[in-house]
Amino acid sequence: MLPAPARLRSSDDFRTTVRRGRRVGRPTLVLHVVARPDAICRAGFVVSKAVGGAVTRNRVKRRLRHMVAARLADQTTGVDVVVRALPAAATEPDRLARDFAAAWQVAVA
Repeated sequence: MLPAPARLRSSDDFRTTVRRGRRVGRPTLVLHVVARPDAICRAGFVVSKAVGGAVTRNRVKRRLRHMVAARLADQTTGVDVVVRALPAAATEPDRLARDFAAAWQVAVA
């Protein structure tokens, strides 16, 4: 679970990250990352109904939160991250993990 200060909450934060951030797309997700001037790292998730029903969407969000929390803990510079899950994220959890790792390497580097 991400602590409260590590979560994106306002629609303005999501909008700014998506519009100004670096975008990296993979078959199961799209990652938007924007650098922050301070050392705070925050993350937000977008999982639409196209991914599946409520149970499926929540399962995908839990998987993504787990992956993001591990990466943010190692992050030395401040970033805002928005992870948008695509429909394939629900049916291919192994590929989701691989796609996230690959997208993170490109977006944060």
